[in-house]
Amino acid sequence: MTSAATHGASAPDWLLVLRRYVLFSAVAHLVWEIGHIPLYTIWLEGTWGEIAFAIVHCTGGDILIAMSTMLLSLFLVGDATWPFERVRRVLVVAVAFGVAYTVFSEWLNIVVRAAWAYREIMPVVPILDAGLTPLLQWVIVPTFAYLAALRLPRGALGLRPGA
Repeated sequence: MTSAATHGASAPDWLLVLRRYVLFSAVAHLVWEIGHIPLYTIWLEGTWGEIAFAIVHCTGGDILIAMSTMLLSLFLVGDATWPFERVRRVLVVAVAFGVAYTVFSEWLNIVVRAAWAYREIMPVVPILDAGLTPLLQWVIVPTFAYLAALRLPRGALGLRPGA
């Protein structure tokens, strides 16, 4: 059995890594949502209030998806040694779930529900018929958040050792 003592006192523990992952995910998804909302029709058709609500609403959903995909990947491919081992496997599965959910969600909300629509400037991935920026979001943001959560020294967030 692997422990923090085996890996050194500065090695991340699983709860701290998950907390960091959620925090970094939340910030990065908020930035991403703000950055790519002009690619949706709400940018031209919505009021500033509707746009702000969409950004907050979508970011909240992104946080829930990020937590769900990470926990599901930990359940399926993680073990008691995580985050010391199986880090790549957990990340790959979490990203795969995020991308798969995004393809489904874009189809459901654009084609079936017509809840939102792309502008003509949104690059669309032909075979998947999904927007490029939502797909990239679920590769880039979870990868960034995960790697940052694993590598950030404990003291960088103002946490004391043992806190």
